[in-house]
Amino acid sequence: MVCELDGPGPTLNKSKTEVVIGEAIMLLTVSIRNAKVYNPVRIHPLLLWLPLGWLLLNCQSAADVVHTGPKFKGVNLVAPPRNPGLTGLDGVKTVGGEWVAVVPYGFTRKGEAHFFSFWNRPPERRATPPAGGSPAGGSPAGGQWWGETPAGVAETVQMARQQGLKVMFKPHVWMMGGSHLDLEFSTEADWQSFEADYSRYILGFAHLADSLHVDAYCITTELDRFAVARPDYWKKLIAEVRAIYKGPLTYAANWDRYEKIPFWSQLDYIGVDAYFPLSDDRQPDVSALVRGWKPHLKALRRFSQQQQKPILFTEFGYRSCDYTGQRPWESETDCTPNAQAQANAFSALFEGVWPQSWFAGGFVWKWFMAESHGHHERDQYSPQGKLAGDVLTKNWHTGIATHAPSNGSIR
Repeated sequence: MVCELDGPGPTLNKSKTEVVIGEAIMLLTVSIRNAKVYNPVRIHPLLLWLPLGWLLLNCQSAADVVHTGPKFKGVNLVAPPRNPGLTGLDGVKTVGGEWVAVVPYGFTRKGEAHFFSFWNRPPERRATPPAGGSPAGGSPAGGQWWGETPAGVAETVQMARQQGLKVMFKPHVWMMGGSHLDLEFSTEADWQSFEADYSRYILGFAHLADSLHVDAYCITTELDRFAVARPDYWKKLIAEVRAIYKGPLTYAANWDRYEKIPFWSQLDYIGVDAYFPLSDDRQPDVSALVRGWKPHLKALRRFSQQQQKPILFTEFGYRSCDYTGQRPWESETDCTPNAQAQANAFSALFEGVWPQSWFAGGFVWKWFMAESHGHHERDQYSPQGKLAGDVLTKNWHTGIATHAPSNGSIR
């Protein structure tokens, strides 16, 4: 049980409390025996403290988690269709980034009990795309983009090393005809078929992470219904990953489901894709957006206390559109361009979230390695070349507070 306190409470020695309560119970027994009939006047005064003692024993403020070491200053890379060259990560360093998340997608179709990745394709479809071109489609029937193949992933890691950047692997599912968030099956046979394919994918990248000495591994992104429905599979998979890869692990849970994930105890960070709703206004100012964070911060802090683990935003981002703080997870609704609204949302995160002691940092969604972004409707999240990029530069280069205020308040 964890008390709902706005700030850290006093440290309580539970053993002393137990002694006091034990003595009070003994006094209660003696007092009632001596009184023969209940008479409040003859009850020992110490017994008046019994309810408070019980409350203190059973409702103690759990200690705040303090993330030690530098906070993650990272970006989620969009896997390029071809090798972007040695300058592909220059922009990350320019804004003060220190980490990149490499996001190699695998593919499935809604209702099909199979998952397709490099490791379960026929040999003729495993060829790495040529440097000057890409395979058709990026679907199970075609191939994967250069940045999603093991060869492309490995070269991306080497490029990051040359820039002095740390690397996290972050596999992701692309579900055609539905949402990966709601992936599920109705029969045990279908579950086992999908799980066999999926384990090959995750363990394949675990071996690659180990061989390349990758700095962190986010084992999966947003398969929350799958995680809740099949906890034994996930616990076994995490143990298998641990046997291969010795670095820190996390999982990227959606913002509204992170409290339901059953295996945080096996991981090093609570990973959250932080698309929390903050404001219904078209262009809220920074202070309004900071206020919008407060209920979410209380819940995140409480969960961090319960799990005794730091929280890492495996994704955070906002579209450069009107109403960007209303439903930040929606990527396909109509957009009236508004770069200032996006910049305000970034500023609010740095002001309200980043200083919290339990917060380990995060990864911006999303960042393109190639100059040509391709599909315009899908690059509204990117801060590149926008006011939001200036906000990143200001905060990541100049440095911001790394711990919560000493009184534990949420700013």
